[in-house]
Amino acid sequence: MQVTQSELHAVSQAALMAHGAADWIAASVADAVTEAEATGNRICGLYYLESYCLQLVSGRVKGDVEPVVTRPRPGEVNVDGRLGFAQPAFAKGLPLALEAARDCGVARLSVGHTHTCTAVGFFTAQAARAGVICLGMTNASPVVAPPGGRMRVIGTNPVAFSVPDGKGGVAMQFDQSTTVVALGAITMAKAAGRAIPEGWAVDAEGRPTTDPDAALKGSLVSVGGYKGWGLGLMVELLAAGMTGSVTSRGVSALKAPEGKPHDLGQFYLLIDPADGFAGTFAQVAAAVAEDPGARMPGQGRVLADPIEVDPEAWALAQRLAGKV
Repeated sequence: MQVTQSELHAVSQAALMAHGAADWIAASVADAVTEAEATGNRICGLYYLESYCLQLVSGRVKGDVEPVVTRPRPGEVNVDGRLGFAQPAFAKGLPLALEAARDCGVARLSVGHTHTCTAVGFFTAQAARAGVICLGMTNASPVVAPPGGRMRVIGTNPVAFSVPDGKGGVAMQFDQSTTVVALGAITMAKAAGRAIPEGWAVDAEGRPTTDPDAALKGSLVSVGGYKGWGLGLMVELLAAGMTGSVTSRGVSALKAPEGKPHDLGQFYLLIDPADGFAGTFAQVAAAVAEDPGARMPGQGRVLADPIEVDPEAWALAQRLAGKV
């Protein structure tokens, strides 16, 4: 079925407010839910809304806290999310981080002690639309063992990279987990009773599996083997170590209604483009375009409106908002 962006945003915001989130915080989180659905990223859209609401009630996420922003050094901006949502914490820190990047050429934005941020590209794109290059990353609950190992150490640990087009838009963007697939792809397959492709995960004994239940009891596979594992470790160290947040092993299942707050971190590097950057980007983009059908990552991405949504997810969102 189809709903408009404004309808989806209004229902998401109302659902969050009905379960204890302040209006401006609910609006910020609803922005992320709406964009995810509008880009076809259902894993980070309405799929998460029920857990947000249940965790607001249980206190696993704080829906009324004011993030604290500091700038201890010219090129360093830190945000303490105070165990609230990541979206409002980032929103509070971004203006100062943009100022720092323009002052210093390069700046870091560390957002700590927050709930899961879901799609990292939602954040890096905001910086790109403001005119700066942005690399972002976060850690998550532990679902990945080292190649050849069995003990889960890190999360899917996604990384995103956004490049401005100089006109208030995004010229290039990729947003991906450091595993072959995101965890949500496997949990959704389990819920639907579907097998998963071989190569996505291994079972508890380290054997390749197509059973999503066995995968959830085992480990997701790092993209590119050791290469993806190394990238995931880098994300882990920066997301936790640069923000004062927990490592992946300190986080229980992200969607569980009750439990300790996530206390996750996100790390962003903001770069004010050099004078010749736009020309270089144009050269690379032109080379890519020489092959028919080839394009730069994220090029030409348009947010759908109206949006095709899952009818069951939409019905649940309306119930959470008290609309039914």
